[in-house]
Amino acid sequence: MRELYPEIEPFRTRRLAVDARHSLHVEECGTPGALPVLFLHGGPGAGIAPYHRRFFDPARWHVVLFDQRGAGQSTPFADLVDNTTAHLVADIEALREELGIERWVVFGGSWGSTLALAYAEAHPERVLGLVLRGIFLARDEELRWFNEVDGGARYIFPERWARFRDFIPEVERGNMIEAYWRRLDSSDETLRLAAAQAWSAYEGGSTTLLHDPDASGDFAEPHKAVSLARLEAHYFRHGMFLEPDQLLRDVAKLRRIPATIVHGRYDIICPVKTAIDLHAAWPEAELRIVLAGHSAADPAIVDALVQATDKLADRYG
Repeated sequence: MRELYPEIEPFRTRRLAVDARHSLHVEECGTPGALPVLFLHGGPGAGIAPYHRRFFDPARWHVVLFDQRGAGQSTPFADLVDNTTAHLVADIEALREELGIERWVVFGGSWGSTLALAYAEAHPERVLGLVLRGIFLARDEELRWFNEVDGGARYIFPERWARFRDFIPEVERGNMIEAYWRRLDSSDETLRLAAAQAWSAYEGGSTTLLHDPDASGDFAEPHKAVSLARLEAHYFRHGMFLEPDQLLRDVAKLRRIPATIVHGRYDIICPVKTAIDLHAAWPEAELRIVLAGHSAADPAIVDALVQATDKLADRYG
């Protein structure tokens, strides 16, 4: 079974001002001039982490990672102004042009898979390949599955669901996303942080196949919790700023792009049906369903993702 490549530090970090308000934190690692790949983090709002650099052979890849608007070290922190999917797609193009890259592989998981698909469908001529994990197509059924009282996740992790649900008074539970949003957008800083930590701990505790207490603790860390919860709720309540079924509707634009879809059979956050639906519309892509949950750090997912990046490096090397 393949494991992550060894720890690696960026050979360059930079700031990219994409407009008068937003400045993005960008990292580059691996080998300058090698096969370029863009890593897209999840959330929205999760930000990049050091282990994200390690899905790629550093001798064969020029790896580009950045914190999306409002996330991680990008500024303003947790900011919602001019923060939509269209803005992020435009940011990716601005970054590609800034780096002088003609075409690149795009790698993304969870919300990162959503953004990767949106970008590739908007700019297929710029994409050499796609590696997608934990597919999220931004459909209402997917949002309701994990976040609402009629969703299915409550049957899998009832204890965690109860803690998430009980933060909201019963009278407001008909729309949990909106109820959380009112608190995440409150002028009361204490309430905002409590709501963010309740939201993020629920998500973090549901990511792995086997329970990992460190996962929920990391997600509930105040800085990460605030950006994750605020940005997710902002995007969720606006349908991810996508038209209904947009990503499936436009998948024909991707037919000639080599792609691997990796999905955990027991993914509770993004159910495997979503990956199967995408593959049914896009049979040219390779679908790998593995014994794992949602987390990119689950061993079976690491194995499949590293195999996928090695395969693309062989193809273009």
